[in-house]
Parts: sequence; C-alpha cells; structure tokens
Amino acid sequence: MALLTLLFFIWGFLTVLNDILVPYFKKAFELSHFEALLVQSAFFTAYFVGSLIYFLCSWKWGDPIARMGYKNGLVLGLLIAAGGALMFYPAAQLLSYSLFLGALFVLALGITMIQISANPFVAIMGPEKSASTRLNLSQGFNSLGTTLAPLIGGALILGGAEGSEGAGLSSVQGPYLFIAGVLLILAALFFFVRWPQIQSSGPLERSPVALRFRHLRLGMVAILCYVGAEVSVGSLFIAYVTRPSIGIAEGQADNYLAMYWGGLMIGRFLGAISSAGALSFPRKIGAMTVSAALCFGLIFLAISVKNPNFAFSDIAPFLLVIGLSFGAFLLGRFNPSRTLTVFAFCCVALLMTTALSSGALALWSVIAVGLFNSIMWSNIFTLSIEGLGDYKSQGSSLLVMMIIGGALLPPLQGLIVDQTGSMPLSFLLPASAYLYLAYFGFAGYRIVLPEGMKASEKAS
Repeated sequence: MALLTLLFFIWGFLTVLNDILVPYFKKAFELSHFEALLVQSAFFTAYFVGSLIYFLCSWKWGDPIARMGYKNGLVLGLLIAAGGALMFYPAAQLLSYSLFLGALFVLALGITMIQISANPFVAIMGPEKSASTRLNLSQGFNSLGTTLAPLIGGALILGGAEGSEGAGLSSVQGPYLFIAGVLLILAALFFFVRWPQIQSSGPLERSPVALRFRHLRLGMVAILCYVGAEVSVGSLFIAYVTRPSIGIAEGQADNYLAMYWGGLMIGRFLGAISSAGALSFPRKIGAMTVSAALCFGLIFLAISVKNPNFAFSDIAPFLLVIGLSFGAFLLGRFNPSRTLTVFAFCCVALLMTTALSSGALALWSVIAVGLFNSIMWSNIFTLSIEGLGDYKSQGSSLLVMMIIGGALLPPLQGLIVDQTGSMPLSFLLPASAYLYLAYFGFAGYRIVLPEGMKASEKAS
C-alpha cells in the first residue's frame, strides 16, 4: 500500500503540472485559450486511447492484467511514462509545440497503464466494503502531489521562462529529465519488490462482460463528467483569478491554485476517515479535525516557503471552506453514494457563484470547488466496480478510458471563452457536469444484475 500510494502521489504531481504548462505555452507560443488548452486534450486523450487498447486486448485475448500481473502492469506504465518525460528535452530544443503535445500524450499513456493497475489493486487489497476508504487514502496522497505541483512547477518552470515565441522553453528540460529519472528508478524498484499474488477465481471470458452492468456504464459517464469538470476548472484557474475583477497578481496565482488542489487533499483524507467503519462518530470527527488542521498547516507552510510575504490572512478564508465541507460530510452521513450527491450539488452552487460574482467571493468559490471535488473519483470508482467480481480490471480500464473527459471539456470551455468573451459564464459548463454526478450518487450507482446473470456470478 505504501508503494502504491507513492505512485498516486507521482501521477497527481505530473497531472497538475499541466496547469502550469497551459499559461506557460500560451505565452511562449502566443496561443489562444483553445490552443493552449490542447495541452489537456493531448494528455487526457491518451487515457482514452490507452484504455481503449487495453479493453480491446481484454476482449480479444483476455484481461492483460490477469495475464501479466499487477506488478508488471505498473512497471510497464512507469517505463512508458519515463519515455514521455524524456521527449520534453528535444521538444524544447526544436521549439515545437506539437512535439510537446506528443510528449504529454506518451507520458499520459504510461500513467493510464499505472491507473488501470493501481486503482483496482488498492480496491481488492481488502474487504469490498472498505474499498472506498483505501482508495480515498491513496487519493489523499495523490492530492498531496497536486498541491505541491503548482508551487514547485511554478518556481521551476514559470520562474525560468523568459519572454515569448519560444524563449525560455529550456526551463522545462531540467524538471522533466529529473521526472524521467525518478520514474525509471521506480520502475526498477517495483520490478524487484515482491507483490501479493491476487488471482481470479475462475477463467475469464474473452468478451466485454463488464459492459453488461448498468451501474458501470453510468459510472463511465460519471467519470467523464467529473474529470472533465475538475480539469476545466483547474486549467482556467490562473487565467480566471488574475482577471481585474478578482485582482490576484500573476506571480501569486499559483499559491491559490495550490489551495484549489490542496482542497482535494484535505477532502480525500477526510473521506478516508469518514468511511472508516471501525471508528465511532466522536472519534471520526476528532480524527477529521486533526487531519484537516495538519493538511491546512502543510499547505500554508508550503506556500510560505515559496513566498515569505504570504500572510495567514491571505489563506484564513480557507478555514471557512473546510468548515463547510464538514457540514457536507454530515449531510452525506458518511455514506459514499449520498456524500457524492451532496458534494456534487455543492460544486454546482459554488460554480454558479463563481460565474455570477466577483472579488473575494468569486475567488474563494472557485477554490472551494477543489475541496468538494475530493471524494468524487474514489466514490464513483468504487461504486462503479462494486459487484463486478472477476471483471474489476476490465471495468477499471473502461472507467480510466472515460478520463477523456479531461480532453473534451477544457478546450470546449476555452472555446466558449474565446467566442463569448466571458470567462465567468463559461464555468456553467462544468456546473452542468456536476448535475449528472448528483444523479449518479442518488440513483445511478445502484447495482442491477445483467439479464441472465445470477447473484452468485456477480459475487464471484
């Protein structure tokens, strides 16, 4: 679990570095919002392509993970991701935006394989009832990576950029060479470490059996909506908060972006604690309070190290956001599906506020979306693969395929901004995606056995 959790941290860090690359490439190559957001399209399209290839292989020859094992799947993903990181060096040398997009595509292909292997592995390393707890815990460290990425990436990449039209592109070479080295070291480590052998309970059919489950199909749409909405908000965050109506200085925007992603970290740790059945209600609240305080302190410390002039008063409103999340957890009664519905409605309300307000209210509304995004991936994922039995890996590949939402919604929101000239109103697009998530948490997650399948087959 510790090694798997390290992987969650790594891919969270790499994913959110894209939020730094979007404004960086926009300036360096003089791009429109739509063109700059192709960074996210290249990255998240790879999830769809990689997962589709995996699914087709599963259909034709049987589940690849069942054949190669979880360990080899993780090693293969790390090697592919390292290759994508290495491609950043020639892309910067050639001043080629298209080659940068290709590098991001290859990097994300590797992360796709890691996700297909790691998510179900975490889910099945214990009782199914506590799967969301384990996944929320791992996702909490994923969010630690997303929290640190804007601060470290902003200092190393944006800090090294100079001018435009290709000048300063060398500032991405060093960081991504280092990333490639880390990924290669991890691949070697994972190859030589012994892993528990988890075998399927019977022969797998060479057919898309997982698609017969209605709740998985609805969960696929939910993953598309969730990832698309989350990435859209994160991608336009810096451009949104640096507008005159909010007034955050460009050099300070990455501090607030760290809070946006830091909210996911806080919420995921809170989600892991809230779904832990062994804890009584008072102990849950106490553990959640301590966890939230520690995470808040970590975020403030990380921002302060980067920017000593950042005052406590600049982050104090974040405490109110955390307090609101406690209320949302209580409304959700610590139940994964109910909590998903409550959090989705909170995101709708926050994005409506983001679209229709300005100043501090708009700033903290968009930051709060991050915290209320927190439990969505874990809850959607575990609810969607519950009851799939031996077809969890196949179902996982289908869910990871739907991460293509991150390739579809951000450019579409960027196009809305370009065509209407209104960035605030463009946030109504991700708000509509959260409405579907509210439906999935309310009713769509319920397991309906495929026609002709017995309960014993589902539980196998």
